[in-house]
Amino acid sequence: MGLQKALAISDLVQDQATRVVIDGVPIAVVLDSQGEVHAIGDTCSHGQISLSEGFVEGDTLECWAHGSAFSLCTGQPQNLPAYEPVPVYVVEINHGDVYIDPNVTKEIQS
Repeated sequence: MGLQKALAISDLVQDQATRVVIDGVPIAVVLDSQGEVHAIGDTCSHGQISLSEGFVEGDTLECWAHGSAFSLCTGQPQNLPAYEPVPVYVVEINHGDVYIDPNVTKEIQS
């Protein structure tokens, strides 16, 4: 389906995650302290918990339930108990709106 409007950038609060659902795909959208917008899968790969209810610290989003933190840039877990990454989506900003394609994830180099 391509890029779809997720929300207005003005709806985001710096260093907090906001949950959006696009075509049934839950996504956590974060405006980091550097002003960059990130979109990662909203479901923790360890406990099936909504990551958008967690905590943004630097360039990670930490699951509130068990403490696994995921890189906003790569989706890779930074600590246990999670060991599987979450998807990272391409974000485009156009006229103050955030657009995400829920069917296309970034190619992350390990």
